[in-house]
Amino acid sequence: MGMTARGHETLEQAKAQLIQAKTVEQLRQAQAVILPLSYGLSLEQTADILGVSVSWACKLRTRFARGEVANPEAAREHRPRQNMSVEEEAEFLAPFFEKASAGGILVVGEIKQALDARLGRKTALASAYNLLHRHGWRKLAPDKRHPKADVPAQEEWKKNSKASSRKSTGTGRAKGRSG
Repeated sequence: MGMTARGHETLEQAKAQLIQAKTVEQLRQAQAVILPLSYGLSLEQTADILGVSVSWACKLRTRFARGEVANPEAAREHRPRQNMSVEEEAEFLAPFFEKASAGGILVVGEIKQALDARLGRKTALASAYNLLHRHGWRKLAPDKRHPKADVPAQEEWKKNSKASSRKSTGTGRAKGRSG
């Protein structure tokens, strides 16, 4: 037989969060507290209903009791291996974006070299791409056809060039044979 659920002092707060929840994590956290206390469910049953592991259901309850309500904004800002803050990254990329906006081309290799120099160590090329992605840059591929291309003239040239480029078959003899 399992232990009886504790935390009745947080039940009203959990019910309030259940109504005000804006994310799935906030909803699950409130349900992890309410289900065992109001309906007498075990931690295993609560975990099954929430679709999480038993240990995660326990963590949700414990964090709620400590006052650590799930905050989606905090999860988005969590970058444990960040090299620079988002503001420093924007400052670092500003000259490259200015050059690109003036009609230049944004060369990722140059950004990677500058990033290596700024950090004082080698970084992966993917780091430069991730940095650009975080700041709204996207790779634009060139068009397949030039906007001022004259398609009928190109087709006419293809028709005429095929006839002049055919090789003559000659006499049909292979080289080296006499006959």
